[in-house]
Amino acid sequence: MEVLKILSEYYGSYDEDNRLRSRHGSVEFLTTIRYVEKYLRPGMRILEIGAATGRYSHFLARQGYPVDAVELVQHNIDIFKANTMSGEDVRIFQGNAKCLGMLGDNTYDITLLLGPMYHLFTVPEQLEALSEAIRVTKKGGIIFAAYCGNEATMVQYCFGRGMIKEQRYRDLIDPVTFKASSDPAELFQLYRKEDIDKLMSVFPVTRLHYVGTDMATNYMRQTIDEMDDELFDLYLRYHFAICERSDLVGASHHILDIFRRD
Repeated sequence: MEVLKILSEYYGSYDEDNRLRSRHGSVEFLTTIRYVEKYLRPGMRILEIGAATGRYSHFLARQGYPVDAVELVQHNIDIFKANTMSGEDVRIFQGNAKCLGMLGDNTYDITLLLGPMYHLFTVPEQLEALSEAIRVTKKGGIIFAAYCGNEATMVQYCFGRGMIKEQRYRDLIDPVTFKASSDPAELFQLYRKEDIDKLMSVFPVTRLHYVGTDMATNYMRQTIDEMDDELFDLYLRYHFAICERSDLVGASHHILDIFRRD
């Protein structure tokens, strides 16, 4: 209940929908959709776990795909429903990513797990969410799991804003490796690739892509937002060219692990 209260308070005052519509926020959205569209085929069923206000679910439903969505926070569900347009084949359920009992096995062709891993703070919880996402996906189906990267937070917030000098943050950071831990009060769990690799090692899946969905974008939000259309188009082309580079993905604020259920 503590986590739900914290998330409800946070998302009740944070406009996630408009973040993804901003120029800098659109880079993450456009990158994710670019990879989803690589695997979309007519008639596919889509699930979004942790759908928030429905930016991805509504976009895909408006392309004609049947979409089911699961969201924990009632405030987000209310906005999701308000944003639903006539003709969308979309349903939303209130539920927890760790227990999708309302959904059957082997049901979806594509499953999006784009928010829950941000807010799960123990390995058993993280494994539960991944296991459920895999369970409800058909064999051969594609799963998209998003994570918050450790290094972006270290650079932009811990050092960029001097937060590492505060003892409460220092206590969460390994003094040798600078890997951050977290808890519900800090809201976001941070990952390195080795953390994600270890989680995924227990599942019968094949990784297809490992992507930095915003890469340099959030380090220069104001610059991105002030770009004209021509410059922004060039920036997107650059971003798409580098977003799978293994030497750069670790610096991204948001990381997308794309894998197939075997």
